[in-house]
Amino acid sequence: MLNKKVWKKRLYTILSLDSHPGHIAAGFAVGVFISFTPFFGLHTPIAIAAAFLLRLNKVTCITGAWVNTPLTMVPVLGLSYKLGKMLRGGPVQELQFQGLEWRYLEKHASSLLIGSSILGFLAAVIAYFACYYLVVRFRAKDALLAERVKEMEQVGEELE
Repeated sequence: MLNKKVWKKRLYTILSLDSHPGHIAAGFAVGVFISFTPFFGLHTPIAIAAAFLLRLNKVTCITGAWVNTPLTMVPVLGLSYKLGKMLRGGPVQELQFQGLEWRYLEKHASSLLIGSSILGFLAAVIAYFACYYLVVRFRAKDALLAERVKEMEQVGEELE
């Protein structure tokens, strides 16, 4: 899952997509939001469905859904729970659970959903601007890609 060559290739694929930078960044941001939800094992199917329903870039949406890795899931889950519990007015305490299956997390669902929605939204906003910046900067290095970006921004839509 943390294979450097695979991620480097995927990043290059995303940065060189023939699409408007805003469209690429929006797909990635929605995927990042999905990656923060507590629906483990369903992130990719949810990202595919969101990409089709919202007419987003499928590659970037799925890639964004993979941002929250197994290494970061548990800390994000704990932070989401604490934030959700605090916003609901309850005492902030450590999340006690036996596993990442929904049956173990179900009793904490409202706090988890509130907290993960807020954290996911903040991460998605950051991801949108970071992805947009990276795509524009990457394309500026290539004269042909830079010209396409200028045309897309003037027309306001993707070029066919």
